[in-house]
Amino acid sequence: MRPFFVQLEINPNLFLNDPQKTKLGRRIIEQSVLLIDEIGLEQFNFKKLAQTISSSEASVYRYFENKRHLFVYLLNWYWEWMIARIDLNTMNISDPNERLRVALRIIVDTANKNMTIEFVDEEILHKIVVREGAKAYHTKLVDEDNIDGFFLAYKRLCNSIASIITEVKSDFPYPKALASTLVETANNNLYFARHLPRLTDLRENGTEQDLNDQVKEMLEFFCFGLIHKDVKSESEIQSMMIKN
Repeated sequence: MRPFFVQLEINPNLFLNDPQKTKLGRRIIEQSVLLIDEIGLEQFNFKKLAQTISSSEASVYRYFENKRHLFVYLLNWYWEWMIARIDLNTMNISDPNERLRVALRIIVDTANKNMTIEFVDEEILHKIVVREGAKAYHTKLVDEDNIDGFFLAYKRLCNSIASIITEVKSDFPYPKALASTLVETANNNLYFARHLPRLTDLRENGTEQDLNDQVKEMLEFFCFGLIHKDVKSESEIQSMMIKN
């Protein structure tokens, strides 16, 4: 499928002026992704970003209130991009099992993409999400941020996957929990394989695509194994024991 260009709708609570609508704003987003990947979130700040884009700190502050808002904006961009890709790639697939497999592939692999935003390197942003994404919501401010809707895109992404899970098995008891677990498991195991290999069974002994394929295979094993497993609750088990 030929790539096409899109503009994603990001929560306006995250920015003061929409960076997608100006040349400077798009450059702020583009270079933020590259700089965070290069030096890490802790070392990243608006002074260094301003130097990178040959502008002033004040110009960056005209778009974002602080570094945290900019970082969560990037994550929201990524989550919205995932949602759009899942919708695009599953719209003509009737079999829910296949739709679920496609969704699992998309949350792991950014290489096979068919939609493009010129000013964002999606593969580098994916690396940032894997390495640092949890820092957005594992914070003291998570409840305040949640009230402001900072994580609505992440919730929509998980709900999108959960709805497909429900299509596969309508009485599956934990579709949302499974969906969020699958997303987190993908990111955690990619991270572990690269940095803490004893915490995962994945093997980083080939190309990036080899590792992504391993993660997708693992997610399918967990996902379909749970969905199609005949799970009985503790009360059902106790009832069976009493009857016997």
